[in-house]
Amino acid sequence: MTASVSFELPKHGSVICFDFGEKRIGIAVGDLHIKMAHPLSVIDTEVNEKRFDAIQDLITEHRPIMFVVGMPSYDNGGEHPVAKLARKFAGRIGGRFNIRVVLVDERLSSAAAATALDEAGVHGKRQKLYMDQVAAQQILQGFFNDPKIIQ
Repeated sequence: MTASVSFELPKHGSVICFDFGEKRIGIAVGDLHIKMAHPLSVIDTEVNEKRFDAIQDLITEHRPIMFVVGMPSYDNGGEHPVAKLARKFAGRIGGRFNIRVVLVDERLSSAAAATALDEAGVHGKRQKLYMDQVAAQQILQGFFNDPKIIQ
């Protein structure tokens, strides 16, 4: 279920967004004041402790006041099998780092990322290097443009 944000968003502060995947996690960052998302990096490991170490480094550098985690779903709105893992990831990072986590629909973020990369002149196999972080950027920008959360 998608609903409007059920809490008041702060007017300032950085937000880190995660495009969760079983093998890689795309990362984007943005600011609530200017509402502009930027692709940042990819965590390219399946080892949870290494993932958490990388997230701690991001927290130290960007000092986020909130995390956004994309929830995978099918075009028809049905929940993708990876959504259960994304929810678990969201719960773990929220609890571990004591930072509010917002779950948002990431439907079509990969297609939007591919289009953005095409427009930037990044084509073919080169897109794979940037796809996850640009997908995270698309998720975060969508949240900034229309902050709806998944309950």
